[in-house]
Amino acid sequence: MKTKKLLTAAALAGALSMAVTGGASEAQAKKKSKEKCYGIVKAAKNDCGANGHSCAAQAKVDNDPNEWVMMPAGLCDKLTGASTSPIETDDASKEEEKN
Repeated sequence: MKTKKLLTAAALAGALSMAVTGGASEAQAKKKSKEKCYGIVKAAKNDCGANGHSCAAQAKVDNDPNEWVMMPAGLCDKLTGASTSPIETDDASKEEEKN
């Protein structure tokens, strides 16, 4: 009788440890499968670092081609006007030609 309880407890402990470990690796996989998505951010809703500022919520205009937000990988490519790299604008190319 005691052996049966011991085996049951051991099996339960093993199952719980596998569930906890599996959950951590899933969270890591989800975290790794994110990407920057440019050109679709509303003003003051961006994630860190673009256009001369260093932190979130400092985008000045909607849909700035250099402002970005983190999204699940693959989603950005499905959105109209979005890009996984900064979007080249005519103004930026004119500035480069001057230099």
